[in-house]
Amino acid sequence: MTARTRAAALLGLALIALCAALGPAGPAAAHAVVVATTPQRDEVLGYAPREVLVTFSENIAVVPGRVQVLAPDGKRINVGEPEVRDGTIRIALRPSDRPLGTYLVSYRVISADSHPVSGSFTFAAGAPSATPPEPPLAESESPAGVLVPAAKYLGYLGLLLAVGPPLLTATLWPRRRSRRGATIAALVGLGLVAAGTVGTWIGQAAQVVGTPVGRLSAADLRAVADTDVGVVLAVRLALVGLAAVLLPAVTRGTAGRWRTGALAAVGVAGLVTWPLAGHPIASPVPPVSIALTTVHIAGVTVWLGGLLTLTVFLLRGTHERVLARILPAWSRWATLAVAWLVTAGIIQAAIELGRPSALWGSTYGRLLLAKAALLAGVLAVAAGQRRLIRRRVAASRPRWVARAAGVELAVTAVVLALTAVLVQTPPGRAAGTAADGVTREGVAQSLTTDLFTLQFDVYPAVAGTPNSLHAYVYTPQAKELPVAEWTVTAALPEAGIEPITVDVFALEPHHGSAEIHFPVAGDWTLRISARTSEIDRSTATTTVTIR
Repeated sequence: MTARTRAAALLGLALIALCAALGPAGPAAAHAVVVATTPQRDEVLGYAPREVLVTFSENIAVVPGRVQVLAPDGKRINVGEPEVRDGTIRIALRPSDRPLGTYLVSYRVISADSHPVSGSFTFAAGAPSATPPEPPLAESESPAGVLVPAAKYLGYLGLLLAVGPPLLTATLWPRRRSRRGATIAALVGLGLVAAGTVGTWIGQAAQVVGTPVGRLSAADLRAVADTDVGVVLAVRLALVGLAAVLLPAVTRGTAGRWRTGALAAVGVAGLVTWPLAGHPIASPVPPVSIALTTVHIAGVTVWLGGLLTLTVFLLRGTHERVLARILPAWSRWATLAVAWLVTAGIIQAAIELGRPSALWGSTYGRLLLAKAALLAGVLAVAAGQRRLIRRRVAASRPRWVARAAGVELAVTAVVLALTAVLVQTPPGRAAGTAADGVTREGVAQSLTTDLFTLQFDVYPAVAGTPNSLHAYVYTPQAKELPVAEWTVTAALPEAGIEPITVDVFALEPHHGSAEIHFPVAGDWTLRISARTSEIDRSTATTTVTIR
């Protein structure tokens, strides 16, 4: 098998692993989590609020025009641009024209780690509407599909190809071996990094706008440049271009120290752009997480990039005596790189998980466990190779070393695919922090008479226990209407229970409260009468089911 064929086979295995890992992954998830809302999700209020607050687990930026509150009639009721402070959005509502019924809050924001977050929740003023409002445009769960994780995977694969060949050609390459294949592989790696960066850019635009990739406009793509992640991606593309200029001389062995040093500096700067556009930037300790992730990525690229280059270009066709000098040196480098990546990875995982239970209690933690299990298997194979090298017999068994290296690369291709999914998954520290909705029991209804609109609720609507009743009276224009006198009765005709008069206390001019005891379960007839002036009185009658 020629070197070119082996390279194609390894890349084919990597792409197959990509498809296998990404296929069932589902839509990418964002990372900022709604931790509190005011009003609470599904809460039923006795009045229409003047503002809505949505608090996230990290700082966010609002996507212009994508935060709105819809009234029960489906009309947009928020005024001006929402205010954002310390991860909390304040949405002001129109002081007038706030009808009773179900309100829908819809939002699309950008989290601190660059991932778009969209969602919605409802609350009700008075009884919930029979037909709640819906957003004018349906929110796509995953407008970019698998584009972003696939683009990140291509970027990871490109890093291996871009780092491994220059590293080995500048240090361990035999003088008589051709460097042409290594140079081409490195340039292909830079091309994959550039393609992955462009794919991430397009996916970011689709997720921000909430539109499938095929419907993106040029303005949507340009808008990414104004975001923090857009700046990071643009810098990465510039560094790729600079590396493409410096790299050929280094891989051909004709570069001086300054050019080699410049390429190394560009490479380190390029590695730093990865954590700057991901979880680390929004971690509890960003500088530490950025440094750890950079070290982790450097360890991976040195180890796997060097292993790929060694397997494809040097193991076959190199004299045994030459391999006997190359393999021990490479083994020491690989051991150091693995120590870097494991140590940095464990510390960063602990930061992102936040607590031990998140390791098995969150999607992020379970992906980490799968990644760690695969990596442990790879390291076991690598340890076997290291023993052969230390016993000085590996150079005489290049085919065995190549087969073992092929297993390592095939499994780590899956590990890289899991990583591409992992960086699109909310970190474990965010698990369990989502805002809870209000679990309501009882009965809530809206009734209309010729004089007013009545909103009331009975809680918990259970026989044999005290039940609270709250009633609110509004004009047909949803204005609070003061009540001079309340009269409330409850009856169960089918059980022969005549109307029971209930004492009502006026908590507010338009708000009455009472305590009702229902002796038995059944469909009770509830009559609520309100006198709003000396001569104006109206009564609403309904049936409530008591359990």
